[in-house]
Amino acid sequence: MTCSPFCSCLQRRVFLQTSGILLLAPSVGLAQTTSREGVDVGGNSVFTQLVSAETIEQSAAQQYAQMLQQAASKNTLGGKDQPQVRRLRSIAQKIIPHALGWNPRAKNWRWEVNLIGSQQINAFCMPGGKIAFYSGILEQLKLTDDEVATVMGHEIAHALREHARERMGKNAATGIGANLLSSVLGLGQLGQTVTSYGAQLLTLKFSRGDESEADLVGMELAARAGFDPRAGVSLWQKMAAASKGAPPQWLSTHPSGNTRIADIQANLPKVLPLYQRAGAIQVK
Repeated sequence: MTCSPFCSCLQRRVFLQTSGILLLAPSVGLAQTTSREGVDVGGNSVFTQLVSAETIEQSAAQQYAQMLQQAASKNTLGGKDQPQVRRLRSIAQKIIPHALGWNPRAKNWRWEVNLIGSQQINAFCMPGGKIAFYSGILEQLKLTDDEVATVMGHEIAHALREHARERMGKNAATGIGANLLSSVLGLGQLGQTVTSYGAQLLTLKFSRGDESEADLVGMELAARAGFDPRAGVSLWQKMAAASKGAPPQWLSTHPSGNTRIADIQANLPKVLPLYQRAGAIQVK
């Protein structure tokens, strides 16, 4: 969906782009971790350990491929030469190198970025780096590149922090109940439970805590990639305006606009220096 986000990247970034797949070329070295800068969101949930990352990523890849096939059959899948598709992939190429510091598995993900023609205000990144934007979020909100990077960083953060894996682990634990310990040891019933939840990846709902965490990790990713993290404020103002009446699907489990704007503003001092260094500009 690479260089560590804990330091500046001096290595040459080379990407191969074919049919929407963004692959980090083997010639790219990995930057070394020095000191931790940026936001602090703590460690991953223990519930992620109840579910195999490989299982989740394989299921996500299958569902993503099916979604693209359906979109193509309806002529709603954006072609590689469409300006908005090129724009999304260009922004992704700048953000993805900074993913490894949040999840070492991201080095081997087969990142994909695609555009679906739909009036829905929606975007997502499935486990394994499978990104999709709906045209509605770009057109109706008239997003700037910085705002697109904020949305993309947020969605990538969900994948890096393995929120789907955590949610499915919690669901599996709840379903197993009293047999949890024996199931973990044997992995029989747990595996069946996880498989049953795997089909829900496209509709899986994250908690508000997950959404707040993704906001912070996403703004750091965007800042390190050279996008202004202050765009999060204008983005959520646009979202608030669009959500009057029936809220967009993308906002159904998200914190309120005022809450997330306050959180973004409180964390800007942690990421503005990263943005300044990435763009070699003076932040005012």
